[in-house]
Amino acid sequence: MKVLGFESSCDETGVALLELGADGRPRLLGEALHSQARMHEAYGGVVPELASRDHIRRVLPLARQVLAQAGATLADVDLVAYTRGPGLAGALLVGAGVAVALAAALGRPALGVHHLEGHLLSPFLAEPAPQFPFVALLVSGGHTQLLRVDGVGRYELLGETIDDAAGEAFDKTAKLLGLGYPGGPALARLADFGDESSFSLPRPLLASGDLDFSFAGLKTAVLNQVKRLGSNVCYQNRADLAAATQAAIVDVLAAKSLRALERTGLERLVVAGGVGANQRLRGQLDAGAGRVGARVHYPPLALCTDNGAMIALAAAMRAASGLAQTSRDGAFDVRPRWPLTELTLQGAAEHPAPMAL
Repeated sequence: MKVLGFESSCDETGVALLELGADGRPRLLGEALHSQARMHEAYGGVVPELASRDHIRRVLPLARQVLAQAGATLADVDLVAYTRGPGLAGALLVGAGVAVALAAALGRPALGVHHLEGHLLSPFLAEPAPQFPFVALLVSGGHTQLLRVDGVGRYELLGETIDDAAGEAFDKTAKLLGLGYPGGPALARLADFGDESSFSLPRPLLASGDLDFSFAGLKTAVLNQVKRLGSNVCYQNRADLAAATQAAIVDVLAAKSLRALERTGLERLVVAGGVGANQRLRGQLDAGAGRVGARVHYPPLALCTDNGAMIALAAAMRAASGLAQTSRDGAFDVRPRWPLTELTLQGAAEHPAPMAL
């Protein structure tokens, strides 16, 4: 089965062609991504209208690039997938419209994919791939969640953020330190030159006993430190504050993830989403999991941020599991707000049959 996937939920246009073999193993045949970061940097964040217009310009050239890279044609495509949500409405409509129109022209089914499910399953593109069941730490954009994952579409929410997500804490702190957009990677780079012990920052909900997160208070603490420093925010002060912020975020994410493993009794942890590329987080999780005999799986570094490969993969795995509610009539919608837990299997769907393409 060959799946052409389109991702356009926010500020990255991604297209990929993926093949799911008879053994259930995915193989990425071609992948291309365009980031709008430089365009939005001048505004300090994503401008939705500009994002939508840029997706329109990029999506078809990227699709042609992917097919050429894979040595394939549109006739080789069995299923066309797109991000249905969550995300920016206008941006979602671009990818969805192109994908559904293309599927209709080819006489192929189209499938709308949950953006977060794409992230959640992206570690299956790494080697070795995880096995169900596992605990998942999903840290993507405005989402920070811990889930128990028993299979495709079988997700139990264990904990989530009650205000700011980890990615937002990185980005907002970076903005306070004048690091521009996108802030998370820039803050992590600056933290390499800082002393995290120079500032004492809170670890919100670290000792709460539950698996929920809260990072709004940390952002406020950083803001107060910046105000106290006033005009004395030199390079070293900024590096130290970046290091202290990163340490606080990572400490909470790691502690809650290990607690989730303990409570579920599972021995596998999957980390997905942009923050999953953070090397401090990876090191701390690997060390903590090693102490309790668990293993951590990550997507390839290049696929931590939004991309078309994860959308194609999620569609392929849904189709193979019999969970693909496809369309052939050209009708579609998008869901800018869409809880991941709505995808959970119920009752009669416990033993689905694979989809016939």
